Amino acid sequence: MSEPTRSASVEPRPAATVVVVRDSERGVEVLLVKRHHTMAFLAGAHVFPGGRVEPADRELAAKHLSGRDHAAAQLPACTPAEAVAWHVAAIRELFEEAGVLLASDARGASVAMADEAERRRFERCRTALASEPFDAILAREGLRLALDALAVFSHWVTPDGEVRRFDTRFFLARLPADQRAAHDDRENVDLAWMTPTDAISRCRAGDIVLPPPTWTTMRELERAKSTDEAFAWALAARPIVRREPRFVDVGGVRELVVPDTAFESRFQLVDGRWRAVDSTGRPHGFAPGAP
Repeated sequence: MSEPTRSASVEPRPAATVVVVRDSERGVEVLLVKRHHTMAFLAGAHVFPGGRVEPADRELAAKHLSGRDHAAAQLPACTPAEAVAWHVAAIRELFEEAGVLLASDARGASVAMADEAERRRFERCRTALASEPFDAILAREGLRLALDALAVFSHWVTPDGEVRRFDTRFFLARLPADQRAAHDDRENVDLAWMTPTDAISRCRAGDIVLPPPTWTTMRELERAKSTDEAFAWALAARPIVRREPRFVDVGGVRELVVPDTAFESRFQLVDGRWRAVDSTGRPHGFAPGAP
């Protein structure tokens, strides 16, 4: 989310984001990619891998998918086809941006990239996505996307007033065994595994930029002691509310207000960085002098 640009209301585009987690000695770690500074949306920020739902995501053949009923059940407000498309987009974008592939082979075994030959094979597949349909790549490699590897986590809509608006479903996924993440060097310039607490602390210190949805997601994940706990919470019978932050003017200062959150709900844009503020407008726990 960037500084608002006054314009006619723009219809949000469907998009999907994947919050990838793994267990470590330090607790739950979350995968973040750093957006290239030239990107038009969220430039320079640390975010979760994701992007738009493309027309081809709606057309992927059923034979290349497993877990279609799971996808439909997770997004009951959507048609089954729309629900599947959101899940497909999440898996495709995760593979494109971070090299992690939630899929199984013809034997039903999860994709593994344990040796160098397999890593090179899937890197070629990832590169081919720029010019070849995902459907064709899956057919050639004999793969099926594991839609049931995704758990719906949250639902965010870019505030009205932005030039680029997205209707984004956030999904939770575990890093598959024998896979490791690698950024794409196009949209993203780096990636890092951080505990939610570390990410929040680094943002407060001015080391990294976390957009409000990323900040809020990290705050929600802070309470999980393991990936099992994170998934138990995500899959629990709880309402997935549609969060659409809004811009408000508070004493001449423009703020972003996030609805339906138990954590920080007000943010100010200072020197290109969103900073959580308290009810008086003061930074929420940021280090003194942090940019």
